[in-house]
Amino acid sequence: MNISDISLRRPVLATVMSILIVVFGAIGYRYLGIREYPAIDPPTISVRTSYTGANADVIESQITEPLEKAVNSIAGIRSVSSQSALGGSTITIEFELSSDLEQAANDVRDKVSQAVRNLPQDIDAPPVVSKADANSDPIMFIPLQSSTRSVMELSDYAENVLLEKLQTIPGVSEVRIFGEKRPAMRLWIDPAKLAAYNLTVQDIQNALNRENVELPGGKLRGNTTELTVKTFGRLQTEEDFSNMIVVQTEGQTIRFRDLGEAVLGPENDEFSARRNNVTNVSLALIPQPGANLIEITDEFYRRYEQIKKELPSDIATEVGLDKSIFVRKAITEVGETLAIAIALVVLIIYLFFRNWTIALRPLIDIPVSLIGAFFIMYLFGFTINVLTLLAIVLATGLVVDDGIVVTENIFKKMESGMDKWTAAREGTKEIFFAVISTSITLAVVFIPVIFLQGFTGRLFREFGIVIAGAVLISAFVSLTLTPVLNVKLGGNVHNYGWFYRITEPFFTGMDRVYGQALRSFMRFRWVSLLLLFGCFGLIWHFQRTLKTELAPLEDRSSIRAPITAPEGTDFDVTEDIIYRLTSQVMDSVPEYQMIFGITAPNRIGAGSANTGFISVMLTEPELRTRSQQQIYDQMVRMTKGVYRGVGISQPGTDHLYKFWLRAVASRAVCDPKSGF
Repeated sequence: MNISDISLRRPVLATVMSILIVVFGAIGYRYLGIREYPAIDPPTISVRTSYTGANADVIESQITEPLEKAVNSIAGIRSVSSQSALGGSTITIEFELSSDLEQAANDVRDKVSQAVRNLPQDIDAPPVVSKADANSDPIMFIPLQSSTRSVMELSDYAENVLLEKLQTIPGVSEVRIFGEKRPAMRLWIDPAKLAAYNLTVQDIQNALNRENVELPGGKLRGNTTELTVKTFGRLQTEEDFSNMIVVQTEGQTIRFRDLGEAVLGPENDEFSARRNNVTNVSLALIPQPGANLIEITDEFYRRYEQIKKELPSDIATEVGLDKSIFVRKAITEVGETLAIAIALVVLIIYLFFRNWTIALRPLIDIPVSLIGAFFIMYLFGFTINVLTLLAIVLATGLVVDDGIVVTENIFKKMESGMDKWTAAREGTKEIFFAVISTSITLAVVFIPVIFLQGFTGRLFREFGIVIAGAVLISAFVSLTLTPVLNVKLGGNVHNYGWFYRITEPFFTGMDRVYGQALRSFMRFRWVSLLLLFGCFGLIWHFQRTLKTELAPLEDRSSIRAPITAPEGTDFDVTEDIIYRLTSQVMDSVPEYQMIFGITAPNRIGAGSANTGFISVMLTEPELRTRSQQQIYDQMVRMTKGVYRGVGISQPGTDHLYKFWLRAVASRAVCDPKSGF
């Protein structure tokens, strides 16, 4: 007695087992994250060290090199790259894809902690070791602009008002503030006055350490009351710093205003962030690993509507970038494809069986197998993305095969005169092992995808496992639920409709023609070998001539122009280049929606004053007559020979995997004669 016989004897058991598959699949679906593509980033660790005021040579020799020597001995490293800039060092360590990210991070921390003793003792803080993750890329940008407030005031509003309203969104790991400028008190010292009073900068430093402190004051107790003492020792305003006593003798008190001037300004002057050539501050939402991007953005928009109502009248904001749009479109298109696939399956089954009862039965079989695949995704820690949904779409045609084979054999037995129960039992028994062997074969075909190496293997691993799991579930459903459905919903197979009578001559003729063709071909069986070798030859030819790429370039309505001026270029000159390039794009590209311009981008310390970029966000493809590629070509022609050192790139699908498809217009340095 096999599982099909048990199901026919206990139809309720077969129904309950299928219901359990659906229930577990639905529960797994609720806990699945949603993203566009699987997370396939290689294990990457970054080590960042800040050393304020140190130039690039000092950073290179005293920080970067000792740390590089320390981490080079770690096993499994694929590459080590570093960047030494004014005020900071960044070392990026990429490990082999097979390396464990947590173990790699621990190894790097151990080596860095051993190397700290070789670093300068006055660095700002110990080196920071962090793990790079695909989920650390922002999914939303919200720029803030004001015609009356300074960048520091905008930064303060973003950090103290908006940040706390957004960082509590479920699934959000962090809310970063890009373009933020924190306030700092700058003490400008006049060397002549300093020399006149016979003082040094160290005297001012000592005065700051002595006067600019805030210590606990304790408390005062009386007979019936108790008071807390608060000491006001921190210097807050420009006036406080100007009145600070530097040196005091019996006949003279020297304050800082006698030596220089205190000015409140931004902590980092050499950084600029603009939107459409207007200074701005942007908030960026960072999702947690495996979070549901759709739920995050839906909750954000609900809160965003309330934020806009409470926003001061002099601050303007809008959503500058929403990456969930691409996820929504991809999932919607895959869902539409899935609906079309199921409809075509039903239609094809009807055309051959010419019985609506049998044709509509896959609407029960297919959902059980496909919904059960979500539970497999949950067990393996996968997410709902384009490739897993693509596997489900492809599985739609595969999972129905087993059910069709079982149904057709039962249908044939019933046509020969057997009753429903006997036909279901005998028909299923005949092809029991055929269904199992076919399903296992289909599953095994996709299993080797798991062992592919590199980005391709990581990318299609989820695809292979999901489709193999769906096929195996379909085999179980076909041998349990399908025979029961044929008995309960079989109908009268001898009650032919008008469509059957009209089309039967066609199928009879097709069967006759196929039989004649097969018998004729069997007399010249050697021709099959020629056809086989001919197919192999065509495959080899086309494989050599076709171009290869990881994924096709998509129209993401985004173009990026990185800018690098000659070493030593002043910050103001670089900012002027970016300002003028932005203005030219705004005048020449009517399809732009917004343009972000960044001068001296900095992750740690101060950014390189000779670098920057502009990011052009275009309107939706359906709202413009030109494609992203055409606009990209125009910008390449526009900048070539004018803005030298500008490389234009258009992010497509590959941007998701941490590298760019880049077409560099010119890598030459700026022309001193033209000023660019």
